[in-house]
Amino acid sequence: MEDINTIYYNNFGIAFHWKRCAVKDFKKVQLIFRDTGLLLTPNELVEFSKNIDWSLNNNCSCVDCMEYKARRSLLVEAPNPQITFAMSYTEIKEIQDLVKGTLFQMGLNKLLNDHMIK
Repeated sequence: MEDINTIYYNNFGIAFHWKRCAVKDFKKVQLIFRDTGLLLTPNELVEFSKNIDWSLNNNCSCVDCMEYKARRSLLVEAPNPQITFAMSYTEIKEIQDLVKGTLFQMGLNKLLNDHMIK
């Protein structure tokens, strides 16, 4: 864990910046969940958050049904339209927390850094 700067994590995954990386990847966020790693720009992370919200709002008609929550029957499109994740309702709620928590922490860090500079 010495090679990363953790941004946010939960039981489902972790988001971080690599301490040493190529200049083109310097501001990208590494998002790790399940057996998947995504290296995303902040804008792609926002887009992913919108895709997650869309999946929850448009596919969850039976949120009280435990069988429905356990099946990986919901699709979430990644920022790259060639990739789609099949997830359960519970997994989507976890990835939503991971992405929104990451975006919140990044915004807070930017606000604090901007305030410290002035």
